[in-house]
Order: sequence, then structure tokens, then C-alpha cells
Amino acid sequence: MDLGLLDRVAIVSASSEGLGRAAALDLAREGARLALCARTDKTLQTAAQEIRQQTGADVFARTCDVSDPDQIDGFVAKVAEHYDERIDILVNNAGGPPPGTIAEVGLREWRIAFDRTFASVVRFCQQVVPYMQRRKWGRIITITSSSTRQPIDGLATSNAMRPAIVGFAKTLSRELAPHNILVNNVAPGMFRTARHEELLESMATSQNRSPEEILQERVAQVPLGRMGDPDEHAHMITFLASERASYITGQTIAVDGGLVRGL
Repeated sequence: MDLGLLDRVAIVSASSEGLGRAAALDLAREGARLALCARTDKTLQTAAQEIRQQTGADVFARTCDVSDPDQIDGFVAKVAEHYDERIDILVNNAGGPPPGTIAEVGLREWRIAFDRTFASVVRFCQQVVPYMQRRKWGRIITITSSSTRQPIDGLATSNAMRPAIVGFAKTLSRELAPHNILVNNVAPGMFRTARHEELLESMATSQNRSPEEILQERVAQVPLGRMGDPDEHAHMITFLASERASYITGQTIAVDGGLVRGL
């Protein structure tokens, strides 16, 4: 199936590892040109080089802390300069907000969660939309979480910030529809990433249990009986970024093995 992504320019934020990196690699396999960013230059450049070697894609990579709006502005400007004022696809991703219950997280943690998880999405969208509007074509996809549908114990900040993104995306999708710019979210369940390992360690510490025991309990909640592979999540992002998803906008699509029980 031709997805119509050849030579499209795609920004993927926080893409040096995990779900962001998998999304970038999958887009590159379909012929997209990439702009990657992350906070740590070493891991970012390693990811960029490996994607180049595996796909032959044009990959532009620069460090950017997505919790800093000035860095986002600077990064998008450099991408536009590198790709002749063209940005077609934005995949919003960021490191997860600090874990903890409401009793455990303070004002500092709430501020980090807001800047990293919510404000970064808003700022990236504000910066890329003008480039998409000029071409009357665009795709904005944000990686959220299953907590948009079903709150996760011990993740108070995520349970608050992720649904806010859904409201923002729904509103933006209506505003941008006349410009043929589609806005959707992908809500992952449990995937084998460094972020998931971090959450397991945090839960294990707070509950005085082993990470392995908690992992077994969590996997038992998934009807498919396993964790997901990041590539499985990436395939949904690539589809939503493609010409084949031309009548899908304002949606939050779960990729979770059936984890969320809501209708």
C-alpha cells in the first residue's frame, strides 16, 4: 500500500528512544524526511545515524528540551530552514510527567508536568501550523496515554495533563479542518520502553514490592496477554500521517491490546 509519505517532512519530538524513535523509524521506512529532537545529543545522534543507515532517509537532528518554548521555537525554525520552509507532519512526544499520587507530588512536579506534557504540544502546534497552512496539507499526531480514557493509579499528573491534550486536539482539529490539516492522538497502553521501566521502579518502591511482580499483574490486565512492541504503536502513527487517513481527524485512538475497558 502506498501511503503517500515519500519526501514528506516530519518532525518527531523526543525521538531518541522509545515510542518516539520507533515512530521516526517507521516514517523513514515510508520515505519521509525527518527532523528529530531530544534533550541528550549523544543518544539523539546515535538514533539519527541508525535510522539513516537502516532506511537511507534524510535525517536532521538537533537537541531541544521540549519543556522550553524558546528551544521549541528555535528548533522549528532550523527545521524549516533545512527543508526549504516545508513541514508536513508533526508527531508530538515527550518524556512522561513525574509519577506519584496527589499526596506525593508538589507544585514543582505539577509545573514540570504542565510544561513537558501539555505546553510543549501547544507550542509545537503553534509553530508548525503556519507551514502546513501555506501548503493546505498537514498531519498533527500527539502521543498521549491510556490515562486519557482510564486513570492510572500513582500517575496523578499524567491523569490530569493527558486528557487536557485531548481537549486541545479536538478543538484544534475543528479550527484546522478547513486547511486540510488533520489532528489526532494515539493513546498507548503498555509498551517495552525505558519510560515503562521507570514507572515500574517507582511503583515497586512505593509499594515495597518487586518490579517483576507488578509487571505480571499489569500484563494480566491486557486481554492480548502481553506488552506491545513500539513498532506496533508506530504503525498507527504512520497510518494517521498518511494520505490513507484523509477523513480521520479529532480522534484519540487507543493502541493498548484492549487494556482500557471503556466503550
